[in-house]
Amino acid sequence: MKFRLFHFYKSVVFIVTFFAYGLLHANRKSFSNVKPTFTEEWTGTNNNTIVYPLKNWKRNNLFLGNDSAQVFLGVLDTVFMGFYAIGLYASGYIGDRYDPTLVLSAGMFLSSISIFIFGVLTEWIHFYNYYFYVVFYALNGLFQSTGWPATVTIMSNWFGHSRGFWLGLWSGCACVGNIIGDLLTASVLDFGYEYGFLVPCAALFTGSIVVVCSLIAKPENFGSKLYRYSRIQTVDIVSENNSVIVENFENKNEQYISFWKIILIPGVIPYSLAYACLKLVNYAFFFWLADYLSMNFNWTNAAADTISIWYDVGGIIGGIVIGIISDFMWSRSPVTVLSLILTIPALVVYRNAPGDVLTNSIYLTITGIVIGGPATLISSAISADLGSEPLLSGNAAALSTVTGIIDGTGSVGAAIGQVCVPLIQNRFQWQAVFIFFMIMISITIVCILPVLVKDIIKRVNLHRKKNAENPLSFPEIG
Repeated sequence: MKFRLFHFYKSVVFIVTFFAYGLLHANRKSFSNVKPTFTEEWTGTNNNTIVYPLKNWKRNNLFLGNDSAQVFLGVLDTVFMGFYAIGLYASGYIGDRYDPTLVLSAGMFLSSISIFIFGVLTEWIHFYNYYFYVVFYALNGLFQSTGWPATVTIMSNWFGHSRGFWLGLWSGCACVGNIIGDLLTASVLDFGYEYGFLVPCAALFTGSIVVVCSLIAKPENFGSKLYRYSRIQTVDIVSENNSVIVENFENKNEQYISFWKIILIPGVIPYSLAYACLKLVNYAFFFWLADYLSMNFNWTNAAADTISIWYDVGGIIGGIVIGIISDFMWSRSPVTVLSLILTIPALVVYRNAPGDVLTNSIYLTITGIVIGGPATLISSAISADLGSEPLLSGNAAALSTVTGIIDGTGSVGAAIGQVCVPLIQNRFQWQAVFIFFMIMISITIVCILPVLVKDIIKRVNLHRKKNAENPLSFPEIG
C-alpha cells in the first residue's frame, strides 16, 4: 500500500509541476498573442466597431505608427527577460535554501496579480502609460523567474533516474503552456485584448493555490515515519509485504555551497553561454512568431495564434526524443550539437516557407523540434546533471542554483534578442531576422564544442584504458 501511494504521488508531482510551469508560460504567451491587437489599440488603427469617447482614444493613442509600437513591444519583452534573468539567479539561490514549493506558489500568485494589473485593470479603467506598463511587466518577470528553478529541483528530487527521458517529457510543459495560452487567447481575443490576459492569469492564480496545498518538494518529506533520512538515493520494493525499503541513504545535513564555487563547475559556463544564444532564438519565435505570421502572410491574429501552436508541438517532440537518445549515450553533448547543426538548414527552409497553412505548419513543427529539443535538454537534464556533479560531493543543495544560472544567462540573451528582432525587422525585414537566428545558432555550437571535444577525449581514453586492461575484449559500442 505504501509503495502504491508513493508512486501515485510521484505522478501527482509530475502533473502538478507540469501544469504549474505550463500556466506560467501560458501567461507569457498571452502577451505575445495580443501584440497585433495592442498595436492597433495603441496606434488608433483598431477597426473594432466599439467607439471609445474621444478623450479615452487620445489617452490610448500612445504611438503615431506601427513601427514605434513594435519597438516599444520589443522593449517590454526585453524588460521582462532582463528582470526574469535577474530573478533566476536569485530564485535559484533562494530555492536551494527554502522550500521550493512555497517559492513556486508565491511566484505564481504574485505573477497573476501583476498580469491582471498590467493587461486587465489598465484597460478597464482606461489608464495607458509607458512607465506603468514597463514597471509591472518588469515585476512580472521577477515573479515568473521563480518557476523554472523550483519545478526542475522538485522534479529532479522525485525523478533522479533517466533524467533525459523524464525531464524531456516533463519539459514539454512550456510548450503545452504555450498551446494553452494560444487557445485561451484566441478564444476570447474578439471580446477585447484584456480578456486575453484575464483568463490565463485567473488560471495561474488558481494554480498557485493548488501548488501550495498539494505539492511536496522532496520524497523524504512524504510520510515522516517512512522517510526519515536527509536524502533518498535508491528505493527497493519488497513485494512480499508491499512495503518500501530505503537504502543507500546519506543521513547528513546538506551544506550550502557558495555561488562562485557552483558557477565554476566544469560545463556550467559553456552551457550557460550557449543557452544565452539558443534561448534568444527560441524566445524570439515565442514572442514574435504570431506577429511574423500575421504580417508576412496577412493572416488574422486568431489564425496566426493557432498556426504558431505547431512550433510548440515540435518543441515537445524534440524535447522527448532528444532526451531519450541522450539517456542511452555516454554524454548529452553529441546529440545536442547534432540537433543544433540541423537547426541551420531548418531555418533556411522555414524562411522560404509558403503561405499554405499545411506546408507552413509542417516546416514550423520541424523547426520546433530542432530548436526546442536542445533548448529543453540544456535547461533541464543537463542542468540537473551539472547540479549533481562529483565536485558537489553528492550534495543536491546546488541543483536549483545551477538551473538558475544556466536559465538566467539564457534569459539575458533572450532579453537582448527581443530588442534586436524588431530593430532588424524594421530596417532589413524578416529575412534578415532569420539570418540573425542562424548566426546565433552557430555561436551556440561554438560554445558547446569544447565540452563535446572534452567528452570525446574522455570517452576515447576510457576505451583505451579498458583495452589495456583486457586486450582480448572488444571495445564497447555506444
